[in-house]
Amino acid sequence: MKRGKPLRRSKGVRQEQRRFLIYCEGECTENQYFRGLRSDLRALPVQICMGGEHGEPKSVVRAAIEHKKRAARSPQDRWTEYDEVWCVLDVEAPTPHAGLSDALRLAERHGIEVALTNPCFELWIMLHFTEVSGYQTSDAAQKALERLGSCGYSTTRKHLDYESLREGHAYAEQRASALRKRGSNGYASNPWTDVDRLVGLLRRARHTST
Repeated sequence: MKRGKPLRRSKGVRQEQRRFLIYCEGECTENQYFRGLRSDLRALPVQICMGGEHGEPKSVVRAAIEHKKRAARSPQDRWTEYDEVWCVLDVEAPTPHAGLSDALRLAERHGIEVALTNPCFELWIMLHFTEVSGYQTSDAAQKALERLGSCGYSTTRKHLDYESLREGHAYAEQRASALRKRGSNGYASNPWTDVDRLVGLLRRARHTST
């Protein structure tokens, strides 16, 4: 009786992880948020940087462009280019950043994605806990987040307890999507954010790379 060929265990092929570079405008809230998110993503290669002149979106985009260009020659970046480069920017209110339109055009020319919030990133944090529907100035949004008392944030220290946000991620994404559907003027609408695009992308990349 002939024996068949021995069975071989097929080896799974691990999908190569996508590399992300994120440049934040804010030195505290955004930085703490994305570093906390990175800890949830575990091994997904995410580099988070502060860059440019604070409050000037075009300088943040320029810093991201320069980093993107040098990554393949940089030991800090493992001599490897990034698959996705993002800037996280605020529109600000009542007076929008004067250079925001120029920053967005510059980012588009260099293949840089932008996650925007009108008026400011604190709106995205609030959406983890509650609906936000009315017009917000940047100052009002920061004070409203402090009053919530849900994540350790204060307008003076701008500390963020990331642990308190985990259960609200799905709610924040749903509420952000709803704001965009109601807003007829894109990011000029207030309140408005598409930070959930970036967060969702990171989470999906983490899931598909395991």
